Amino acid sequence: MSERINQLINNNQQWASQFEQENPGIFSKLAKQQTPDYLWIGCSDSRVPANTIIGLQPGEVFVHRNVANLVNHSDLNILSVLEYAVNVLKVKDIIVCGHYGCGGVHASTENCEHGMVDNWLRVIKDSYRAHQDELDAITNETEKVDRLCEINVIQQVKNVCHTPIVQNAWLQGHELSVHGVIYSIDDGLLKDLDVTTKSTDQLETIYQFTAN
Repeated sequence: MSERINQLINNNQQWASQFEQENPGIFSKLAKQQTPDYLWIGCSDSRVPANTIIGLQPGEVFVHRNVANLVNHSDLNILSVLEYAVNVLKVKDIIVCGHYGCGGVHASTENCEHGMVDNWLRVIKDSYRAHQDELDAITNETEKVDRLCEINVIQQVKNVCHTPIVQNAWLQGHELSVHGVIYSIDDGLLKDLDVTTKSTDQLETIYQFTAN
């Protein structure tokens, strides 16, 4: 085993010992079940660890992360996570969290090739096109990318809400809210983007499903 991995094992042993001392019986409890109230859909960026920035312990938040916190309707990974979180874990809140200065969002604004990730990020280009007048009016490049980061979160909240998974949960009376927030790496603070959605009625008509 390499020295670096060995260090991680040592770190883990120290963490597990301290965590058990501070929370007696915590691991035996976690081994039996998980009952999180939250599903977190965030960016893979190493500087945005879900549990840490919202102050929750293991077992309290179900987490999915990918490049630029996208909810693509063709992505079986996110759809499987969403289905399990809503239908099995019965989470009460789904949180889509982006972050300012997101490398994926920035890459989507460029006209150069980045590799396979370009296919993944193309939906952000679509969001840029839909808001092009607003974004092109922003002359500062950093501010422009940060605004697109916000727009991207707002769109991904909509994408979550457009799924049959979430809409069926609402139609069945499941208390479920979908939120959009954005994280600032500069100061460690979250900002609520005020796009919380709690029912099918809040969606554009074309995206609404009705009970059979």
